[in-house]
Amino acid sequence: MDQPTSKPLVGIFWMLVTGACFVAVTALVKWLGTGLPAAQTAFLRYILGLVFLIPMWSTLRSVTLSRQQWGLFALRGVFHSGGVILWFFAMARISIAEVTALNYMTPVYVTIGAALFLGERLAFRRIAAVVVAMLGALIILRPGFRELEPGHWAMVLAAVLFCGSYLSAKVLSGQVHAAVVVAMLSIFVTIGLAPFAFAQWVTPSWSDLAILFCVACFATLGHYTMTLAFAAAPVAVTQPVTFLQLVWAVLLGALVFAEPADAWVMLGGAVIMAAVSFIAWREAVIKRQSSMPSVG
Repeated sequence: MDQPTSKPLVGIFWMLVTGACFVAVTALVKWLGTGLPAAQTAFLRYILGLVFLIPMWSTLRSVTLSRQQWGLFALRGVFHSGGVILWFFAMARISIAEVTALNYMTPVYVTIGAALFLGERLAFRRIAAVVVAMLGALIILRPGFRELEPGHWAMVLAAVLFCGSYLSAKVLSGQVHAAVVVAMLSIFVTIGLAPFAFAQWVTPSWSDLAILFCVACFATLGHYTMTLAFAAAPVAVTQPVTFLQLVWAVLLGALVFAEPADAWVMLGGAVIMAAVSFIAWREAVIKRQSSMPSVG
């Protein structure tokens, strides 16, 4: 049974808002196109987003971190910086639906990485779900049946790098306050992106800066509403709702950017999302069982 404080409808609502925010992020980045280099676009998005760290400044000043924690924050910054550059690169070159669907692979890679590097148990059910998710990715990419573009490979690698970022965050979340983990990510990613951005700097227009500030706003709001969704209902309830992001992405791509609706992308995304939802459900069941008091 869910905990008495669980509010499934509230959790689903906030996850719907989260999906709308993240689709808005992809739409705005798509709208920017290739006028600015991917690294510079990502850098501007993060440096404009630093304004949201102002309320956390007093908390950050009072934090004392060990050398190992500083190293983990730096490592996470490297992973996330690479992933963000590749994500922006892919977003400008392949369809919104493909980027959204392939991004669903990140939780699958996290499951594999947690077993390999964090010692978590990888039961048969999880292995089966991972295999199903891989099949979903193959349905989307269809290697051998069509020519894969650099954007496809960039998105595949981006999901792997985001996996490294999330695994680092998983370790840090047990040691440091969540607000510090979020703030440090923004700071280290901004620093990590700076050399790549200035290496091929193009003077942005005021409209470019306005769009990227909106990207930062929607991304920050999306992460906040996702937190509200997780607080209101179990992940097993909210996770399947994220599949609607793919539906919105397909509609947005077709109506605004004239991208053809690809049934294979929808099918592959549905397969991956089913596998991810199963993994989330199993983790919720295991967590519930481990938290039940034993009978003496």
